[in-house]
Amino acid sequence: MMEKKRTTPEFITELQPGEIFVFGSNLRGMHGGGAAYVAYRKFGAVMGQGVGLQGQSYAIPTMQGGVETIRPYVDEFIEFAKQHVELTFLVTRIGCGIAGFRDEEIAPLFAAAHDVENIVLPPNW
Repeated sequence: MMEKKRTTPEFITELQPGEIFVFGSNLRGMHGGGAAYVAYRKFGAVMGQGVGLQGQSYAIPTMQGGVETIRPYVDEFIEFAKQHVELTFLVTRIGCGIAGFRDEEIAPLFAAAHDVENIVLPPNW
């Protein structure tokens, strides 16, 4: 029997040690709303840092243009996760809130993440 892959909950309110909250940000790192605000308030996101690991969070910019502008940051994230197997990355529905994208636009960017043990994706991604 195949084991059901873990998925991220709709709202993440606390993290275990070694868990990283992955959220959509803007390049300026102004974490004023949505998951970015949660990352800033609770999980160590740094104002002014729009990309990468910060505290127990990891920012992926989603506000700079179309879906294709997000892809390089997602690829960079997946590589980062592969190099940090001691951490578990809980991916929120990045880009699907304030940035205004739909799940079916963003989910394909994470196709390569399905094979990475320590990346947990939202349901149906």
